[in-house]
Parts: sequence; C-alpha cells; structure tokens
Amino acid sequence: MSPRTNDSPRGSGGQDAPRPAEAPEASTAPSAAADAPRSPSPAERVDALRRFAAAVRRGRGLHGASCAVLLAVAMTAGAVAVGGDGRDAARAAPGVSRAVGADVLVRGDLDTAIRSLQAHVRAQPRDFGAWAALGLAQVERARTDGDPSRYARAERALARSLALRPGNDQALAGQAALAAARHDFAAALDHADRALERNPYSERALCSRIDALVELGRYEEAGRAATVADRRRPGVPVFTRYAYVRELRGDVPAARRVLHRALDSAAGPADVAYVATALGNLERGQGRYGIALRHYARALAADDAYLPALEGRARAQAADGDRAGAITTLEQVVARSPLPGPLVALGELYEDRNAPGDRAKAREQYALVDAWTALARAGGVDVDLDTALAAADHGDTAEALRAARAEWNRRRTVHTADALAWALHRAGRSAEALPYARRATATGYRDAAFLHHRGMIEKATGHDRAARASLTAALELNPGFSPLGARAARAALKELEAAR
Repeated sequence: MSPRTNDSPRGSGGQDAPRPAEAPEASTAPSAAADAPRSPSPAERVDALRRFAAAVRRGRGLHGASCAVLLAVAMTAGAVAVGGDGRDAARAAPGVSRAVGADVLVRGDLDTAIRSLQAHVRAQPRDFGAWAALGLAQVERARTDGDPSRYARAERALARSLALRPGNDQALAGQAALAAARHDFAAALDHADRALERNPYSERALCSRIDALVELGRYEEAGRAATVADRRRPGVPVFTRYAYVRELRGDVPAARRVLHRALDSAAGPADVAYVATALGNLERGQGRYGIALRHYARALAADDAYLPALEGRARAQAADGDRAGAITTLEQVVARSPLPGPLVALGELYEDRNAPGDRAKAREQYALVDAWTALARAGGVDVDLDTALAAADHGDTAEALRAARAEWNRRRTVHTADALAWALHRAGRSAEALPYARRATATGYRDAAFLHHRGMIEKATGHDRAARASLTAALELNPGFSPLGARAARAALKELEAAR
C-alpha cells in the first residue's frame, strides 16, 4: 500500500454534471422510487421467515419456488401497509457514505438517504446520477438488513439511470456492486471494468473490481487491482480490501498494519465502525480474543447498532468462554438481521449449551437459514456457498454437495474449495475431498475451520500424522473457532493420540 492518507490528492473522478435527459418522461418508465415506501421492520422480517420455515416443515410437498415467491410477498407487501420510522434498521455498510455520495448520506444513515433520493427522483425524474445513487443505496441497504428483495429495486433504479444517460460510470459501478451482492462475480468484474473505462477514479468500481477478483479466486490479479486502487483512490474502502488480499496470501502482519492505518484515517463513525470490526475479525481469527473484543467495543462506541460488530463480539465472547453473553448478543443480531452466518452460529451455541429446549431452538435457527436462502434465490442471489456450508453440518448432505459443486464450477476460491471438501467428506467421500482440503490451505491463508476440515478429512483417509498436525494447528491458531467444531477437533486428536 502506498504511504498515502485520506487527504491525499485524488483524481476528480470525471463526473458529468447533470444535463437534460435523453430518455422518456418518468411517467412512461417503471418507477423504482415508489416500489416500496418502507421495507418491513426487522421483527416483521424475522416473523415472516419463521412462518415460512414452519409452513415448509408442515407441508414438505409445497413447491420450493412457490414458497419463495410467497415469502417474498410476505416480507415486502407488509412494508406498504405498515408505517414506521425505520429506527430499528441497521446502519450503513463500511465506507458507504463516500460510495453513494456524501451529499445524500448523513453519517451513513441509508434509510434517510433512500427516502431523500426517492423524493428527489420523483421531483427530478431525469437526474441520472440520483437514480444511480438510489440503486447503490438499495444494494448497500440489502447488505445490512438481509432483505434480498431490495436487489430488484436497485436493478430498476440503475436501469433507469442508464436509460437517461447510457454508459454513465455511476450506474455501471452500481451494477458491479449489485452483481457482487448477488454473487455473480463474473458480471461484477465486467461492469466494474466498463465503469473504469469511463472513469478510472471511480472508488466504487475500483473496490468492486477487487472484490470480484478475490471472489473468483484470482488472488494475484486482486493484489494488483488493490495496488492500482490505492494509487488512484486511497482511503478506507480500498485499504480494507488491500488488507484482506494480504490476509488471503498469509501475510497477517501486513494486513494488521494496513487496517491500523485505515483506522487512523477513518473520518466518520461509519468508517470507524467498519475498520474496527475488520480488525476485530482479524484478531479473533488469530485467537487473540481480548484484543478482538476491544476492537469491537471501539466499533460499537462509534455505532452501537452496527450489526457486524455485534456479531463479531458474540463470536469472540463464545470463543473466550462467555457462552451466555454470546447467545444474548447473537439473539439481538438475528432478531434484526436473520442472515445465515449468525443463525448457524446461534444454533451451534444452543446445541453446545444443551439446556432444555435448546435442541428445538437450534433446529429453528437452521430452518430460518433455509427460509432465508429461498428468499435470496427469489431475489436473484446465488446462495450455493451459504447452502453448502450450512447443510453439510446441519441439513441435507446431498444438497450440500450439490450446492458446493455448483459453486466450485462458478468460482475457485479457498472458500469454495473448503466448502466442497467438507461437503464431500460429510457425504462419505473423503478420498475425493482431500485434494480440495489441501487446495483450501494452499495460499497461506490461515483459518482454523479450514484446518479443522482438512484434519478431519486426513484422519478419515488414514493420513494420521498429517491429521494430527492440521488439527493441532487449528486449535493452536484459534482454539474457540467454533463451539462444535473445536470440540470435534479435540475429540479427534484424542482418538489419534490413543491410536499411536
């Protein structure tokens, strides 16, 4: 990373001033501004997921696609009929204020930004830049509240922007972000490249290009893209991506240094919350739970409703032995944003506690994961990686293997290699799994769950010495990486030692 800070000189970005529209009047085009006056509250959304999951359990013959459509209707139609001020919504994602536009975002408040932009495009329907900003704001809001139905609204807003000004870089960058959010990373890369042809200094396009290359497993190219982005638009969004690329290559000290510099340069609460959370996640992954908890505390001091920080704190609490605190925190997270990661983590904590009723509570969390993935698919999101990881341990192993294979055929990353390895192992095909488990750890990326999976696969295939090394490394790196996984790793090591 170059030795620059947020106040370094940057390109102007080449933004065009709004000009008279070349497109039809707004009355002749679909309206993305008035699609949904308000999305459902977190409580309404979780309740809809629970009702959907219960319906699936009661009537297994109900067609999955029909269920997804009914769920999408349940989770969006109520938004029109029920009033509210959106105070329960999660705050903005990292660096969003600069990505969407400082003139419409106040302290990262995306709900306010969306309402302001909707009002603006009703009054000024030919403002292509406002339509692009609205589309990107909807993408970012979906990332924070777990409502994939927003992606269709984002798509319409971005299409409207491009109809008004064909090829404008703001909308192309928004399309890149939308494609990445839907996990269509090949399309995200294409849109980002097209945006950068128009505007080489587009921060959103530069960041989406890094994200796409990382998620396609093209790590060397991602590193070069991060260097280019740092040269053109140094700042928190680029710094954090640069750090992640370094972490994926096994250079944790460099990732840590970059994140600390990013935190020093963070200009507002949204950026402080994001970078401090990233540091917390990095340190938690290295087993440094006390340091991680201090970073999460700093993030929550900047934004006490920042859900990634709350989730990170809960995972660190669990790893550090505070299971009760972790459960309480994760219950708060999933009550507001029922995403697969925290749902599975909470389910496993219930299983680990094993108090009366905990088994049923755990099953409910896993059912909610299934419900969320159905809704996400209805919103055009590729959720095969989420499905593979959850189903391998807590669902249908055949479905886990199908999903993992599909994801591997689309993109070959360390994460998809690990997911395919584990799905194969859980399906009883450990010999086939071993090359993928080795590939997941080949870049130098150090993740205790990956090492645990590799060790269990090595044990199953008779590679006892390698299994001991992998399982020991997992527990030394991050002894609390998973309440159930760490327990299984310790038990497997005990068996291996007894067999020597």
